[in-house]
Amino acid sequence: MRPRLAIAAVLASAALTGGCSTAPAPARQATPSPSLGTALPHLAGVELPPPLALPPPGLSVSSQQVTYTREGRTLRTVIWTPDRPGHYPAVLFSHGLNGTPEEFAPLLKTWAAAGFVVIAPAYPNTTRGAQLDVYDVLNQPADASYVLGQVLAGPIGAHIDAKRLAAAGHSAGAITTIGLFTANRDPRLRAGVILAGSGLGVGTDFTGPPAALFFVHGDADPLVSYASGKAAYDDVPWSKAMLTIPGGNHNDPYLHPDSPDYPTVAKSTLEFLLLELYGDEAARADFAPTVDLDSHL
Repeated sequence: MRPRLAIAAVLASAALTGGCSTAPAPARQATPSPSLGTALPHLAGVELPPPLALPPPGLSVSSQQVTYTREGRTLRTVIWTPDRPGHYPAVLFSHGLNGTPEEFAPLLKTWAAAGFVVIAPAYPNTTRGAQLDVYDVLNQPADASYVLGQVLAGPIGAHIDAKRLAAAGHSAGAITTIGLFTANRDPRLRAGVILAGSGLGVGTDFTGPPAALFFVHGDADPLVSYASGKAAYDDVPWSKAMLTIPGGNHNDPYLHPDSPDYPTVAKSTLEFLLLELYGDEAARADFAPTVDLDSHL
């Protein structure tokens, strides 16, 4: 199947079933986690940045909206910032089909409260209420890079450490994020978080300077298969880790704080960002390999 047809088939299925929204998710399935192999070719190590002093925990957080336009594409962007004055690492977050930045607020505010500026664009043809165009996911990596550049060049940029940048995303937003490390490589990014994503449409030809990537995927995901996420993970030639959520579906572990898997996702993604953007070696303890965590960080 050609890439455009493949992305349409899979992502349209996700949209119709509410796979990237807050619609009720399929019931959890108790299935064993597929084995994560450890025999890997040589991986390009990612050197941690110089350690940055951690801010006090539980910072208060504020949000604001800014709208940017790229080649006629309107990009409403929500930005969460710690209220405490400082110079913080930043995370560029991409939502999934029929999604919004706001529905991920519990997770994104957790990151911001730990000392990150979180930048979350609403994409013009995949956000909730838009005329849905699944092919437009392929244009989103360029949108994301543009938004990041505009934020860095604006007043909020004065509060961001431009050498400590990561990207993250869920579902179609995770595909967008992979695109930022493949065909639309943004060399400013030193780390990425892939939540229920794959290389569909953007490929897995990872290129540019090495960047650490953290994949999180439920092994009962009925919309973006675990196998497709694992295949993308296997192709990453750099420092990486993958957390398998046994029985995890497509939405609950990332969107719903009352999900039993949500605390694991929130904690592990935060520890990854602290490790890769703050250079916090203490966070490395959470990435010791287990039956559900393949780690090469």
